[in-house]
Amino acid sequence: MQTKTYAGIPEELAKLEKAKIVLIPVPYDGTSTWQKGADKGPEAFLDASANMELYDIETDTEVYNQGVYLADAVTENSSPEAMVEAVHQATKKYIKKNKFVTIFGGEHSVSIGTIRAFNEMYPSLTVLQLDAHADLRKQYEGSTCNHACALYEASQNTNLIQVGIRSMDAIEKTVMDQDKTYFAHDMAMDDTWMDSAVDQMTDNVFITIDLDAFDPSIMPSTGTPEPGGLLWYETLEFLKQVFEEKNVVGFDIVELCPNKTDKSSDFLAAKLYYKMLSYKFLNQDAEDDYDNTYDSNTQKNNTSKFNEDDEY
Repeated sequence: MQTKTYAGIPEELAKLEKAKIVLIPVPYDGTSTWQKGADKGPEAFLDASANMELYDIETDTEVYNQGVYLADAVTENSSPEAMVEAVHQATKKYIKKNKFVTIFGGEHSVSIGTIRAFNEMYPSLTVLQLDAHADLRKQYEGSTCNHACALYEASQNTNLIQVGIRSMDAIEKTVMDQDKTYFAHDMAMDDTWMDSAVDQMTDNVFITIDLDAFDPSIMPSTGTPEPGGLLWYETLEFLKQVFEEKNVVGFDIVELCPNKTDKSSDFLAAKLYYKMLSYKFLNQDAEDDYDNTYDSNTQKNNTSKFNEDDEY
């Protein structure tokens, strides 16, 4: 990665011991089946972030002051299974350090590893998926770690809520919980879907966002764009409500497939990431000691499964 620190923030805020937030890039594109290029997503995201204003008008905050550690990229690509395990271990390592862990892919198979780690570390986990595609195949093209299988494991092991779905195979209906699936065509006619989805969540929530959840009119640079997607402000309204009412324990963003002639998608991804951090840390003082912040805002709400002495 060319960026020395996330968004060009001062080095003292980018050190692991200081930072409350960890960002793990995963430049992987091993199983995508149409447009290639998601492996270039993290670099494009970081470049856009470095050219972004760091004052958030809506929240009146500068969340970078919480500290963001840009971890070494997970570059394992010998097989989809090996990549998933490498992401799983890297994610778990930083959760155990009491950090707010975020991941930027890469294609959506990356999320198999991130969700696995968070589910092992936090009890009664809800996975909130914003996506155009259901991604519920048990296996695809000979692997259970294909991008088309990204949420299958979560569907079996967590409280999975799917939002924005508008493309799927018929076989996925046999796995899908349609009471917790918000199809894009229904959302367009229903003003209550946000409250309904939040009501179905447990206290601890991990968010996975495939950028093709957005309408291609505002987010064209994805591997598999689908018409009829989410727009910017409705998405922020929903995410802000989730962050306000639930304990978001981490998130990943995947499937940025950058286009050399159009940087708007890169910038949307950068702003989305920063907005989510701004919502997470809205009511936390940047000067607080992180251990105290973690104890008061996280442990009492989610009783993390891990023991700090555990090996990883």
